[in-house]
Amino acid sequence: MPEPEIQPIESIGDPLPTEEQSGPYIEFKDVSKSFGDKHVLRNVSFEVMAGETVCILGRSGVGKSVSLQNIMGFMKPDSGRVIVAYEDITHYTEYELQRIRKKVTMVFQNGALFDSLSVRENVAFPLRERHDLTEDQIFQIVDGLLEMVGVKEMADFLPSDLSTGMKRSVAIARALAAQPECVLYDEPTTMVDPLMAQLLGDLIKRLNLQLRLTSVVVTHDMRLAQKVANRIVFLHEGRVVFYGTYAEMERSAEPIVQEFLGLDELKITV
Repeated sequence: MPEPEIQPIESIGDPLPTEEQSGPYIEFKDVSKSFGDKHVLRNVSFEVMAGETVCILGRSGVGKSVSLQNIMGFMKPDSGRVIVAYEDITHYTEYELQRIRKKVTMVFQNGALFDSLSVRENVAFPLRERHDLTEDQIFQIVDGLLEMVGVKEMADFLPSDLSTGMKRSVAIARALAAQPECVLYDEPTTMVDPLMAQLLGDLIKRLNLQLRLTSVVVTHDMRLAQKVANRIVFLHEGRVVFYGTYAEMERSAEPIVQEFLGLDELKITV
């Protein structure tokens, strides 16, 4: 069965950059972050262009999720600069960051859904915050989003009724309801079955192609990275040891990168 085409939603996806918005949509410039004696990020530099999907790969504890936290402004770097939505947010106040977070949203690993609200009400929440839509308009948009991510038949369910993968699909729908330019995904395929992992990967890919969403995906899932990434940042011991396309990564001479690729091949062939 062919995949359903995603119908564009007004204002969703990256606008074309103006002259003042040239260059990368997101950029790390020599970013370092430590927690006590533990150096999590060490002079990390990479960029994400508008409409591009970049995957951050690496083992647990190498700074992947910390990178997302810095993009959202939940953490501040100890040194270096963080550019988001073409703006240097390194020293932005919480008030200034609220404006950036209207453009850049995050799908958390646990979904971060409201337990007491139905799936439909969870997705409607960002739309109600706007105060400029009628109830009919809200439900029309919500139904379209739920259909887009493949969970429309679960609109009246509570989050507790859903599998981990379905919760993440709903969380993606809710993120899209905020009409962002960029979506960050924290380990979207962790703790889901292989079929759901494939469906989530297909969804992220289609959102990028059809809505021109800029995406940053933190993952250790090589199949997901191969499917969705325009470029890959590979972190090891807090440093960038590879930055490029998946095909270039396969040819990388870095031993840790080849070890990572080899372990994934072993897992697939077992």
